Amino acid sequence: MKFPFLASIIIVAFFFNISMRRVSRKEEAREISFWEKERKSNNVRRKSLESLDYICIPVDVLPFGTHGNNKELENSEQNVLALKNEKIVNLTGISNTDLKLEYGTANITELSAYDQNYTTLVRALQSWGKALYDAGRYEDATKVLEFAVKTRTDITATYKLLIDMYKTKLLLSAPEIEKKINSLIPIADNLNSLSRLTILKLLGCNETQNEKHASTHKINAT
Repeated sequence: MKFPFLASIIIVAFFFNISMRRVSRKEEAREISFWEKERKSNNVRRKSLESLDYICIPVDVLPFGTHGNNKELENSEQNVLALKNEKIVNLTGISNTDLKLEYGTANITELSAYDQNYTTLVRALQSWGKALYDAGRYEDATKVLEFAVKTRTDITATYKLLIDMYKTKLLLSAPEIEKKINSLIPIADNLNSLSRLTILKLLGCNETQNEKHASTHKINAT
């Protein structure tokens, strides 16, 4: 009885060793590919940034100047308004290497600043939207958070608040609720973020739909 048991252990160890070698080779290949890509990116000349998808804050649409004596609302407004004249670009999920390949090494500092402005913006919009929500100003909160979604924010809390307002605060009919929520799905589906599937699930996509979205997203990204 000992020999078959020993033989099975040897076989398992043999295939485990083969598997580990394959993993090691794949990791090595990925590392070589990364450094080759990085080397190429460092030799790309500066390119124009005019084609970037710049985000403009719609000061005539969002409820600025309506804070009254509410200091939290005033601070939230000011945090968003402070970015009005800044260059803002959503570069979430795009590596510095890919940015250098696309726009040139000399632009990486500017691009990083644009992306940081975006991160600051969507966090400020979420805070403002939540403050408006807490104040019972649901229509204004919806305007702020829907703008955040249009910029392709990946902040899960933004989608949660919108879904709650659609369902319970805005007195929408069932068809209107469904239309509102469904309008968020294509945006969430194209997020280049780890929170993408979580947000899709919040929006009512089941496991099968999530897999379908993930497969489509992967194909589109290649």
